[in-house]
Amino acid sequence: MKISVILAHPRPGSFNHAIAGEVVSTLRKSGHEVIVHDLYAEKFDPLLLYPEIARDAVLPPHIAEHCREIAEADGIVIVHPNWWGMPPAILKGWIDRVLRPGVAYRFAETDSGEGIPIGLLAAKAVIVFNTSNTPAAREEEVFGDPLERIWKDCIVSFCGVPLFRRRMFGVIVTSSDEQRKMWLDEVGEITRETFLKRSRSLQ
Repeated sequence: MKISVILAHPRPGSFNHAIAGEVVSTLRKSGHEVIVHDLYAEKFDPLLLYPEIARDAVLPPHIAEHCREIAEADGIVIVHPNWWGMPPAILKGWIDRVLRPGVAYRFAETDSGEGIPIGLLAAKAVIVFNTSNTPAAREEEVFGDPLERIWKDCIVSFCGVPLFRRRMFGVIVTSSDEQRKMWLDEVGEITRETFLKRSRSLQ
């Protein structure tokens, strides 16, 4: 299987980087092809400019490459912190520029403004790993966990991917080395369960 891993955290050595590393290691140990993009390290430009909006726009080469990779991926893993209940701006820009019409979704020819999408991604599963410094109970009770709605309903389902899994780890700032090791073990388990045990059915 071909798995695309997208990481969005500005600090090298962060726990987000450790999560992405565990994902990549788990997948490669089982012989999967893994394509990794560390958006900050690559200095990905998140600005979607007007000339790029049209479905038939001529894309910059690096954006066209991102689009090709995500269209061909059998699975996707996205790793990012929870900032204001949203992905970091660099990742939001990646969504804007890469999960574009004609690549990730389209609208029916008969659509008259209802905006009901037809998902185009070939991926059969998406995992989103998040980190947070908000306790889980407060996240649910006060904020309603907006990242769950953003990823599950507004992006993954919209693009036609049938299986969505998400795990939020926290509170990061007060976590011990032992706790982080347990979390990384869980990352590996979720990755194996999603892609390795299901690999035959996902192909």
